[in-house]
Amino acid sequence: MGGGSYTAHDWDKLRVARSITRDSNEKELFTNERLLDKFNPRFINMRESRDSDEHPNSTPIAIGLDVTGSMGYLPAEIIKEGLNELMKKLYASQVIPDPQLMFAACGDYMDYAPLQVTQFESDIRIAEQLMELWLEGHGCGNGGEDYQLFWYFLGKHTDTDSMKKRHKKGFAFTIGDEPVHNYIYGETFEKVFNERRGEMRTAKAREICEEKYHLFHINIDNYYNDHHQVPGRTLAINREDVKYLPEIIITVICKVMGKDPAEILGELDAKVKRIVNNAIKNVQFDNYDDVIEV
Repeated sequence: MGGGSYTAHDWDKLRVARSITRDSNEKELFTNERLLDKFNPRFINMRESRDSDEHPNSTPIAIGLDVTGSMGYLPAEIIKEGLNELMKKLYASQVIPDPQLMFAACGDYMDYAPLQVTQFESDIRIAEQLMELWLEGHGCGNGGEDYQLFWYFLGKHTDTDSMKKRHKKGFAFTIGDEPVHNYIYGETFEKVFNERRGEMRTAKAREICEEKYHLFHINIDNYYNDHHQVPGRTLAINREDVKYLPEIIITVICKVMGKDPAEILGELDAKVKRIVNNAIKNVQFDNYDDVIEV
């Protein structure tokens, strides 16, 4: 997957057609009330990010959004502002070649839909598929969520030309406000992936993902700041700052690529610069001995 290119014009058409405004809430934007088979990992063998004549150097970016009860606002915020800004900045800056985005809805292993996964796309279908996900809004009050299900999926059920042809990792981000459970249980593998296997430690699922992706977790509201879901790769932001996720994600990508974020993003407003630098202050980057401020 991944044909076509994202344009502001296509976004404007979708925004008008779906009546998307700054005041739209999650129930107005996400009207689906069930798990669709096409996003159900039980029926997905592989998601593919492929090169094409149009996009010869595809780079996969996977973003997993917590959609449990406390987090329904997050996908809505991404749709209303974040996705358009992220795609415009990615295409304009060319910080990575030929970006292809996938979204996932992450929940709890006890939910009806613990994980939903879209295709990798390069055009407005990114937004269209995101809006088809079911915001279950559940979560089970059991001390965490299960972002590691998405990590496992990325490691075992994605096939990317970026890795296969060029031995270059993609980028993966999970975003939520809970710690991650320590295990994927055998019954969870069967329920979510239709796979029979024993339990797996979350650390192992993370390692499997990191074979193909630069993995980061963005922790919202610092509730569990001492619980590093991805050691050395966990960022922290406040709820009111999710509007700056495009700047944060692009800054992370720049640093992994060994590029100066200021050359890509330009001179940021002082408030935004402070938020970005606070988010990344405890992050270790492969190409940097120290974290360089934006």
